Amino acid sequence: MAIHGHFHLRINIHLTDRIMNLILSLIDPVTSEAPQQITSLFDLLMKGGVIMIPIVLLSFLTVYFFMERYTYIKKTTEIDSRLVDSLIRELNDGHIDRALIHAQNSNSAAGRILAGGVEQIGKPKKEVESMLETMTVFEMSKMDKNTGYLGIIAGIAPMLGFIGTISGVIKIFYSISLTDNMSIGIISGGLYQKMICSGAGLIVGVLAYAAYHYLQMKIDRYSINLQESLIRFLKAL
Repeated sequence: MAIHGHFHLRINIHLTDRIMNLILSLIDPVTSEAPQQITSLFDLLMKGGVIMIPIVLLSFLTVYFFMERYTYIKKTTEIDSRLVDSLIRELNDGHIDRALIHAQNSNSAAGRILAGGVEQIGKPKKEVESMLETMTVFEMSKMDKNTGYLGIIAGIAPMLGFIGTISGVIKIFYSISLTDNMSIGIISGGLYQKMICSGAGLIVGVLAYAAYHYLQMKIDRYSINLQESLIRFLKAL
């Protein structure tokens, strides 16, 4: 009976080791081959293990969201300095329809906001102001769309990098516990590979953080210029 129990204990220990190795190999695959010379950026990134896959995907998403929002914001925030003057001149001449068409044809956020105000001409000034405010909030929300993803990436990417590094350190010390070999080659060779995860995650996080705040800065700057144009428009009514 004692032999039978000891046999089952050895099987359980063996299975536990096999499962632990399988989990670690999935999280952090490290080969026992001699270190090879890195010849390209791709080779360097692949040294980071499977955690590098979501980090690389997040880097592509960062570029996509930044370029998509930058293109839209740049296009829609162009303010024609003559737009407000033209609208005021048309309204003073009593050509409300022509002023509305002129605002709509500007194909910009300012034009769409002012068009909403022109449509309210003839109503109390408070209603005109309310419409301009509502349209401004709507247009600003459109500019802000998808920029929140950059903020999320800025927080997630560094954490993924740390997860990759920590899993690599766990794998290193687990291997040491099995082989009882604490050579500096084993430790440094595995550790530098895992530090790639942290470095890549931090780089992607910093880029996403900078992209997010750059876009917000452009939106805020446009908001100031827009308010100046709307004040001139309201004063002329």
